[in-house]
Amino acid sequence: MFSINTLNKISPAGLDNFDRAKYNWGEDVTNADAIMVRSASMHEMEFESSLKAIARAGAGVNNIPVEKCTEKGIVVFNTPGANANAVKELVLLALFMSARKVAASMDWVKTLKGSGADVSKLVEKGKGQFVGPEIMGKKLGVIGLGAIGILVANAAEKLGMTVYGYDPYISVDAAWGLSQSIIHAKTLKEVYENCDFITIHVPCNKETKGMINSSSIATMKSGVRILNFSRGELVEEADMLKALDERLVKVYLTDFPTDAMLDHPGVVSFPHLGASTPESEDNCARMAAIQLIDYLENGNIKNSVNLPEANMGKVTMPRICVIHKNVKTIISQISTSLSEVNIENMLNKSRGDYAYTMLDVQGKIDESSIEKINAIDGVINVRVI
Repeated sequence: MFSINTLNKISPAGLDNFDRAKYNWGEDVTNADAIMVRSASMHEMEFESSLKAIARAGAGVNNIPVEKCTEKGIVVFNTPGANANAVKELVLLALFMSARKVAASMDWVKTLKGSGADVSKLVEKGKGQFVGPEIMGKKLGVIGLGAIGILVANAAEKLGMTVYGYDPYISVDAAWGLSQSIIHAKTLKEVYENCDFITIHVPCNKETKGMINSSSIATMKSGVRILNFSRGELVEEADMLKALDERLVKVYLTDFPTDAMLDHPGVVSFPHLGASTPESEDNCARMAAIQLIDYLENGNIKNSVNLPEANMGKVTMPRICVIHKNVKTIISQISTSLSEVNIENMLNKSRGDYAYTMLDVQGKIDESSIEKINAIDGVINVRVI
């Protein structure tokens, strides 16, 4: 029986994938084999020795101490692409709002309450302050061509925009999904210098944190409109506010409001609505559950943010799964420790400083063999399925 601790309310579309004869789950589960989480912060949590995996029902993993998990041999999964359409639709909404001053106009209209029969006259008199351009024929820069960025780029191109796409790490599969009409920008400078609108779709890490700052803004077209529906930390707050005051940036739309930005007329903030659709929550929960099941029952890893992808299909004979440091001689030491059984199939994958080895064996696995593997310098944990 596997136990799953749910830190947030997880959609039944995900939980229904668990066989009740094999799994129990809930918010009060202890000694869990796995955790399912949405946005709850896990940075202060102490992980039980039974914990094997964490599945984030969403793409970002900023709420999970990934490095700590890796050191403990805990696989961290996310669900890339599951909420992509939901975010894409919100970005398109924001794109129109960035041009047409929709948010400000709606706030202004509410001030006319009580004007009676004069409302129509006041509307006609005051609407000129909310004039904005059409997006058709304008240039949009899409930074990051993952699942969301590609959908945004393709949709904007269909709306008549000239789209510049930038992503030095674009995958082959992603490239196949990108419209041939998208201009492949070789540098961020090319995006900044040409685009009237810029939307960011990259993860937040050491390389990207604060990428939109006074220096990068200085190279952009004056009056650029910037959209950030990825992570708030990608934008240096003080630099953005200064750029808005100086009219270098026309408007900044973000899904990550901060206290300093809430009352600035050049900022349109959304309350982190990117993935807030029932379809998105269902998709994320379903993908997270399926990935957990495959790992717990078969040892296969897909969409992990800290360990390599590895797949040996369904378990048909005893399978040994080893998470270890990516160093020389470990594979040979593991094989030597299993001298009493035949190794029928083996898979070894690495990711940076860490690696994952799966072995299907013929014969009885005794505890002494597992103890020998655990004793190898660099081995983090061993699991027999």
